[in-house]
Parts: sequence; structure tokens; C-alpha cells
Amino acid sequence: MPELSAAGRRWAVPTGSNLLDSLNAAGLAVPYSCRAGCCHACLVRCVDGEPLDARPEALDATRRAEGWRLSCQCQVVDDLAVEVFDPQRDGLPATVESVDWPSPGVLRLRLVAERPLRYRAGQHLVLWNAEGVARPYSLASLPGEDPWLEFHLDCHHPGAFSDAARRLRPGDPLRLGELRGGALHYDPDWQRRPLWLLAAGTGLAPLWGVLREALRQEHQGDIHLLHLAREPAEHYLAGPLRELVARHANLRVDLREAAELPAALAELRLVSRQTLALLCGHPGSVESFARHLYLAGLPRNQMLADTFLTRRGIA
Repeated sequence: MPELSAAGRRWAVPTGSNLLDSLNAAGLAVPYSCRAGCCHACLVRCVDGEPLDARPEALDATRRAEGWRLSCQCQVVDDLAVEVFDPQRDGLPATVESVDWPSPGVLRLRLVAERPLRYRAGQHLVLWNAEGVARPYSLASLPGEDPWLEFHLDCHHPGAFSDAARRLRPGDPLRLGELRGGALHYDPDWQRRPLWLLAAGTGLAPLWGVLREALRQEHQGDIHLLHLAREPAEHYLAGPLRELVARHANLRVDLREAAELPAALAELRLVSRQTLALLCGHPGSVESFARHLYLAGLPRNQMLADTFLTRRGIA
């Protein structure tokens, strides 16, 4: 059996063992969220040996050359020595700028990084708290316009990170981990194409950034944003969205509750085969969005989707 080394320890594991599971079974507490190679919370660095990597394309060439691998996608097939991601050593320091509650279940967290972070609207970022708990969140801020990094945390259910986030105060330290591309973005080539932005719960976070990027670039096509929430109070960006509608004639915003979703989707009419749809939220909501859009005549290859894989409910 191959031997796995980490944190000054060495032990044997069955050939083909999942690297993430092997590290966690040994008590090293490597964080993870999606287990699909998307969230990048489970990064480890190989210092000797090489695992069998099911998704080598999930990391860019620079990170791979440095030895970083996504442990959830790797199997131990030979002797292997790794270093787990250390937020104090490998993470970017950040400070809490503000914390507030735009709705009873959504916490808005704004951070300022120690040095400028280059990103685009719609990307994800792994956040590490002082207790070493990590969780990937979508960026809701707009680069070049917002002086902070903004995140919308769904706090309807208990969670190791969100529970601790409730206690955060301005000035508290956090660490930033891997920045991930994500499927959602705005392309200047879309200038004249109709856009449908469909979000459930805090799936609105990345689309809030993408929407403002599209408007900043003076998008010419119609934009229809649909936000699905549990109840009216959970349309946590209703006010800012209405302000954008008042300033942009090509923007329509539809705020709906869960029971209204079938009717809202039935009202979507495909008026152009150039329409693009950006979808975000819990997998069940995203799949419902995608199914109805497909039945309305929108091809699957004209839908871009991000899912929040670890939340119950609609976000």
C-alpha cells in the first residue's frame, strides 16, 4: 500500500484512496464544500510524489506547477507527501469593513484585502475565519467600483462558517484563499443579446455583480432579472434593484416567492434565439430554471449556471 505523509506524519492508505478522505480520516481537517473540483476549498500542495488527478484542468497551469492539487479529485496511487493549505502562510490577509443584515436571513459581509485583488464580477473566493473554517462564496462586488469585497451569506440554517460570521465585527481579521472563475460573467460581445438572470436566494450575489457590470458597459439588449425567495422579506436587494430599474429602461426585475415560480417561468417568452440565461442558486432551483427555459426554447448551451452545493432550501 502507498504511504501518505502530511503534517509530520506518515501512514499507509489503500491504493486508489481519495486524498481528501485520507487526510480527513487522519484528523487533518482539510476543508471542502462541493467535492466536485469547483469550490477549491480542499487545496493541498504536493511536495513529493504525484496523485492521480481526475480534473487537472480545474487548476490553472501556474498553481499546478507550484504543486497545488484539489484533494477531492485526487487518488493516492504511490507514496505521496503533501502540505495542507495554511491560511496563515498561504492566504491573503483581509479585514472586515462592515457586517449588516439586508434581510432576516442574509448577512452582507464586506472585506478589505491587505493588497488589491484582481477579480471579475461573478467569481468565487474561499474565505477562512480565525478558527480555520473555510467556505467558498461568490463575490457580489464590482471590481473597479466597489472599494471592498462583498459577500452575501445565507444564514437561514446552522453552519460552521455562517455561525461564526454572525459574530464578526468591523476590524476583525479573515484570510482569503483561492479565487475561482465560476461560470457566471459578463462578456462585452453580448452587448446586444437579451439576458435572463435567474437567481434563488443568495444566488443573487454573483448576478448582482454581473448585472452591474453589464450596465456599466452600457448593455444594449433587454435584461430580465428574476429573484426567487422564500418570502417577500427575503428579497434582500429589492431597493437597489428598483433604483437600477428607474435608471435603465432595458432592465426588468421580477421578485417572486417559491409558490409563484411556475407562473413566473411560464411567463418567460423567448423573443430572440440570441438570448443568454445566467442561473444561480441551490441545485434544485437551478435545475428547475434550466428545465423551464429549455421547454421555452432556449438551448442548454445558452445557459450558464453556478450552483450552491451545500445549502438546504433554495439557496
